[in-house]
Amino acid sequence: MKSRSPRAFSLLLRFAALASLTALPALPAPQAPERLAADSPRSTPNGATFSAPAGWSIASQENILVLDAPEQDSHIAIVETTASGDAAAVAAAWAAYRPASRRPLKLTTPAAPRNGWDERRVFDYETSPNERAVVQALALRAHGSWTVVIIDGTEPTFEKRASQLALVLDSLRPKGYQRESFAHRPAHPLDAARIEQLKSFLAASMDKLGVPGAGLALIDNGKVVFEGGLGLRQLGKPMPVDANTLFMAASNTKGMTTLLLALEADEGKLRWDQPVTQLFPSFRLGDDATTRQVLVKHLVCACTGLPRQDLEWLFEFKNSTPTSSLALLGTMKPTSRFGELFQYSNLMAAAAGYIGAHLYDSSRDLGPAYDDAMRKRIFAPLGMNSTTFDFDRALHSDHASPHGDDVDGHPSLAEMALNYSVVPLRPAGGVWTSAHDLSRYVQLELGRGALDGKRIVSEQNILMRRQPQVAIGEDEYYGMGLMVDTTWGVTVVHHGGSLIGFKSDLMFLPDQGIGAVLLTNSDTGSMLLRPFMRRLLEVLFDGKPEAAADIDSRAARYKAALAKDRLRLQVPATSAAAARLAPHYDNAALGDLTVRRQGSDTVFDFGEWKSRVASRANDDGTTSFITIDPGETGFEFVLAQRSGKRALIIRDGQHEYVFLETA
Repeated sequence: MKSRSPRAFSLLLRFAALASLTALPALPAPQAPERLAADSPRSTPNGATFSAPAGWSIASQENILVLDAPEQDSHIAIVETTASGDAAAVAAAWAAYRPASRRPLKLTTPAAPRNGWDERRVFDYETSPNERAVVQALALRAHGSWTVVIIDGTEPTFEKRASQLALVLDSLRPKGYQRESFAHRPAHPLDAARIEQLKSFLAASMDKLGVPGAGLALIDNGKVVFEGGLGLRQLGKPMPVDANTLFMAASNTKGMTTLLLALEADEGKLRWDQPVTQLFPSFRLGDDATTRQVLVKHLVCACTGLPRQDLEWLFEFKNSTPTSSLALLGTMKPTSRFGELFQYSNLMAAAAGYIGAHLYDSSRDLGPAYDDAMRKRIFAPLGMNSTTFDFDRALHSDHASPHGDDVDGHPSLAEMALNYSVVPLRPAGGVWTSAHDLSRYVQLELGRGALDGKRIVSEQNILMRRQPQVAIGEDEYYGMGLMVDTTWGVTVVHHGGSLIGFKSDLMFLPDQGIGAVLLTNSDTGSMLLRPFMRRLLEVLFDGKPEAAADIDSRAARYKAALAKDRLRLQVPATSAAAARLAPHYDNAALGDLTVRRQGSDTVFDFGEWKSRVASRANDDGTTSFITIDPGETGFEFVLAQRSGKRALIIRDGQHEYVFLETA
């Protein structure tokens, strides 16, 4: 659910390249680019294989392949070399692709070996925020030679086309590599020894990543075989997490929201292929043609072309309501064709829940109607007795507190203020739940709509939510609030969740009757989710032991990047930089900003939330202010002038917002 500025923008991997590159002899003229009508298998001259994405153009010459995005401003180059090491390989790759490039190297870090690559190393470049540039490289070694992937383009394009970048990176494998597959292997039972393996992995990973606490539930043969907690609800207080400790599950709310729609489909109140405007005539997007195309099944499909546009509800939520959240959709326009790309929209998911609430009780306001529908139609029948959308109730119960690293990388208690932004669009991510309660929902999914011998929802309609709507990468697609992943030859249905200081995942293997719930109370918990899924499969199917190395490399890359960024931050913001700020700013979409002095600190106060800021001198001569309070880190504002006034510019992947000074 959380959005960040471009400096914190992350694709699947963060990589960049070297500063000094030596030009190679002139190469033969490249072949004429081929425009791809569909995702297409391709191979490099040395026999490495990958999938090239639809809509892109591909051209080759000797040892280099270059993929150009349809926008023509972003490129993926794949270069093969027999250089003696990773640095030399990256230098040779840049010399072949773009020899005039002279960006300074920011950081280089190792990544865990996988997919047949014996060694992987990430290179990260320095960029300035106004460039909106993504310039990264990944060096991969197999069979004694190197394959280098260069990512070179713009943030708007790579944010929009992240699923296509994922397709290329996920599918790139050395010649002759046979993928690991658990297909046709029987799953081991989750007995006491295997449960202990998973708990030990989780405890060790939490320690490496600085995660204070986690709720965990494990399900085998449709029954809970473990539920409990590890660590603390809050740093510095001796209150352990248990099975009933409440966490914000964030976007894991989406699957439960579409479960409400499935119940209403059973009752004939809606059809999955019904135009949304027939059910809710006031439903509007910023594009009339897209509005007409949206069927019920598209409300939570991430396939409509609407981009992620979270800053508008994260910054300006004090007076927001479900109705105003739906009205905000009417200002948003698609940036890709319907069904073309995976683009995640929290506001569309909120609309799904509120339309379901309208069908449940059209006489009430949308918010209370949704809360009542979820409580009576979902939570009570499933026995999720502690699960709630009521912040006050949750915060006066057994609950975990949010945490995030401070500017120096120390785990700290995070403010809750920004998490209240999800209340007006809570069907997309506002639920508080526990490992115990969320395991009940997973059991229903494993039971194909039945729980404890009782039919809750029809098998047909609960399974409709897992039907493919849009591809996320090579072997993963998005359904309706659920992701379906077949990377390892078995089907894993899952979904993650992210709010300030809370990261979560639920996952289940429908063919094996096995599931898991993981809830964490730290921003660094995001690095734990995918490795935990991998570790679960390793334990179940005797898979290669990759998860622990993945945790180690993620922790090392994160800490190295944090330390590198810290070197350029001035904390507190320098008095010279702060003196250039206006006292007050305003943006029509994001609201008011007041600049305050608090001792030696400069504070940006948005009304709903506030944070101290650091300053940074950028390579292009501009100055940025970056929020640094735990849980609210990484929002970047660039000093500028607009229309003769002082301005601050903040951007997400595809949008720019200008705060102008006011009297």
